[in-house]
Amino acid sequence: MRRLLTIDLAIESQRRAFEELGRGRALLPARLLVDGSEDSVSFCYAARLAPESGAVCKFGSVNPANADRGLPTISALITVLDGEDGRPVAIMDGTWVTTIRTSAASAVAVDVLANRDSCRMAVLGSGVQAEAHVRAISRVLALRSVQVWGRNRARSESLARELNGELDFEVTAAATSEEAVRNADVVVACTTSFDPVLESAWLKPGATVISIGSFAPNRCEVPQDLLTRAGAVVVDDIDTAVEHAGPIVEGLVSGLIARDELVSLGEVVAGLKPGRTSPSDIVYYNSVGIGVQDAAAAAALVDAARTGGHGQTVNL
Repeated sequence: MRRLLTIDLAIESQRRAFEELGRGRALLPARLLVDGSEDSVSFCYAARLAPESGAVCKFGSVNPANADRGLPTISALITVLDGEDGRPVAIMDGTWVTTIRTSAASAVAVDVLANRDSCRMAVLGSGVQAEAHVRAISRVLALRSVQVWGRNRARSESLARELNGELDFEVTAAATSEEAVRNADVVVACTTSFDPVLESAWLKPGATVISIGSFAPNRCEVPQDLLTRAGAVVVDDIDTAVEHAGPIVEGLVSGLIARDELVSLGEVVAGLKPGRTSPSDIVYYNSVGIGVQDAAAAAALVDAARTGGHGQTVNL
């Protein structure tokens, strides 16, 4: 799967996902979340990339405590159905697909929302998604430096060493989140924090903030005043965000933002609405993750597997 679903193919799959969504062709029912112990939450996403496409369903779980167990914090299984007869076409591990499609979607968001001369990035978090986001966003921006900060200093330093040895720009571990964020053109928050891990006062004019950790109503890794400071608040899907994106849910309740002020990434990708309107604006993108992303990534993976003759055929 890692060989077949390359980061460039994943980025193109996510570009297609959001364009189909923005143009109203993708079918995206409400997602299902089921709370568990140790702050875990299980999820079920289903979608069709287009009416004629086969349905795709991902069932899995986010378990933050797994980081201390040396296990992935996200585990999932994806099932792909045939678009014509509805029979199962493929069953695949969803953990890798979730990792790469999430970071690839963020790269698409950065590509359409960030200033073109952005070259300094801050990454808050030091796990799998932090690493994936550095690799993915480097495909759409000419990065010169990245600062990584996480609550586990040793893990942040290890990740910085690993990336610094592989990529052609400087990657360092920051001592504090403020140190990482100040002067960053792009700030990526990849935590599962219930509370903000940055302050909006640290953001420079023109910064683009990407948040993927506020995926449930009780998780708010960015502060509320970012909603009012941002020139644009962009979400992966408005219907999903108003129900599940912690900062958006809280902002709607308090009146800091109205639903009609939210901009969907799909409309921006499709060229139907602007995202950034001024180079000096702060732009905030909140992603909770939606099923159409999995549908697009799984479709690209199935096509690549069929073309290359990969995978194992089984009878069910």
